Amino acid sequence: MTGIHDYMTRHHAHCDALFTQAETEAMAEDWAGAKRDCTAFLTDIARHMDAEENVLFPLFEARTGITGGPTHVMRTEHTRMKEIFDGLLDAIGSRDATAYRGHAAALKSILNAHNMKEESVLYPMLDQIAGAERDSTLDRVKALMEEN
Repeated sequence: MTGIHDYMTRHHAHCDALFTQAETEAMAEDWAGAKRDCTAFLTDIARHMDAEENVLFPLFEARTGITGGPTHVMRTEHTRMKEIFDGLLDAIGSRDATAYRGHAAALKSILNAHNMKEESVLYPMLDQIAGAERDSTLDRVKALMEEN
């Protein structure tokens, strides 16, 4: 079975591809495509964050005893990203490519650094500290992220 790091990193790439596609469509003023792909991105990234906040971060905190460190930073960044999500949808609704570009740039600046921290530090640590619970933890993550 794949590890937490591999699964979550692949899911980051999936979300990034949807986000990039939605931005390309918004810049081309393909508003139907932008709405479809931005909505898919927001749905999938919300599930991703939910799995982290409700499964992975609590596991990290329980195993390390660290509650004010990396997981606190990740939750804060999740909150900052969520504040931008409505702006993306509002820009699509008003067919404003300039506004979309601004919100997308703000999100990218947080998202790129956020993903790098998770992929280079947090996920590898989770694979190590999960131990015998790694597979069951990953199953719980998948169940949350693959809900219909």
